[in-house]
Amino acid sequence: MMKKIEYQVSVNASLQQVWQAWTTEKGARSFFAPECKIDLQVGGAYEMYFDTDATPGEQGGEGLTILAIQPEQMFSFTWKAPPSLPEVRSQLTHVALYFQESGQDQTTLTLIHDGWGEGDQWDQAFEYFTRAW
Repeated sequence: MMKKIEYQVSVNASLQQVWQAWTTEKGARSFFAPECKIDLQVGGAYEMYFDTDATPGEQGGEGLTILAIQPEQMFSFTWKAPPSLPEVRSQLTHVALYFQESGQDQTTLTLIHDGWGEGDQWDQAFEYFTRAW
């Protein structure tokens, strides 16, 4: 069976607001990372910088890209393990977000994180993101 992380949450915000939070730099900085680079197109950057004082390549999500976009419905991007797990950091996993309006100023967001390999550092990365998401 394929290993994956899956969460669903109800957000007290409109579909447009939740979409903007995940797909714009201003939105991502409001809740996700202190700095980021988002080029909203397939193949564009989706980089989250969690530790801006670290050396380049160790700040977080450098080199990550957008895989697919269906405006206000689905958004997917590559993701990587933290710098503390160097054996698997150079390999990428996949995150898909699904957005569904569930009432006035209410949005259901589903996150699925998959693409996990096997081995000790893969297991550590899986546990890390099970808690982090």
